[in-house]
Amino acid sequence: MTAAKLAGAALAALLITTSGSVPANAKKPATQAHKAGAEAQIAKALADPARADQASDDARRKAAEILAFSGVKAGDRVVDFLPGSGYWTRIFTGVVGPKGHVFALWPAAAAKYAEKPLPALRARNLANVTAEVQTASLPTVDQPVDLFWTVQNYHDIPNNGAGEAGLNAFNAAVFKALKPGGIYIVSDHADVAGSGLTGTETKHRIDPAVVKQQVVAAGFTYEGSSDVLANPADDHVAKVFDPAIRGKTDQFVFKFRKPR
Repeated sequence: MTAAKLAGAALAALLITTSGSVPANAKKPATQAHKAGAEAQIAKALADPARADQASDDARRKAAEILAFSGVKAGDRVVDFLPGSGYWTRIFTGVVGPKGHVFALWPAAAAKYAEKPLPALRARNLANVTAEVQTASLPTVDQPVDLFWTVQNYHDIPNNGAGEAGLNAFNAAVFKALKPGGIYIVSDHADVAGSGLTGTETKHRIDPAVVKQQVVAAGFTYEGSSDVLANPADDHVAKVFDPAIRGKTDQFVFKFRKPR
């Protein structure tokens, strides 16, 4: 090697050292370690003895898989919209930890569904949880969040005459509530392809393609889907409360991101 080449190599090495740059392939172990750390945090949260009363439902709900798919991690601020009995809220509290926060929110229009679960959730005195019925029917937060989560509820939003306009307004509110780069998870009961919104009130199902189209139209990018709750045996005809299919419906899990 000539003196000039040696000098050039030395200069390149010096620039790498002083700039803190690393080879691209060196980032992979760090990413893998981060993912492993997040999955360990999820496993710890699921194993918390304080939620022993709901742990028997974890396998059916594929909790570990869906949480890992969402990318939720310690320190995140999360909205659990229409949280039902608080199943996901009680898991999130352990995942995000003391530096994170969980907002269990019922919209004003659904206040009656909070009458029993809201006091029960508050009675647990979870330090990093705010549980409340909001004064409006669209979700709002004091500061943008990292993750907006709604499970088996998206199909309810267009009902009672709200229609597609109601869904558009909801998705716009979610977009506003999220930080740039924030994640929006929508999981729901699948309806027949091409059915649109026709089964949202009668069967409590929704066409997955319509959900994807609406959320992307609101400005989100589609990040992918998880099939852990898919059930090819479901013909999408029965109501989700039909004993023959209840708890075994074909469900989709979509992940969207607010652009940075």
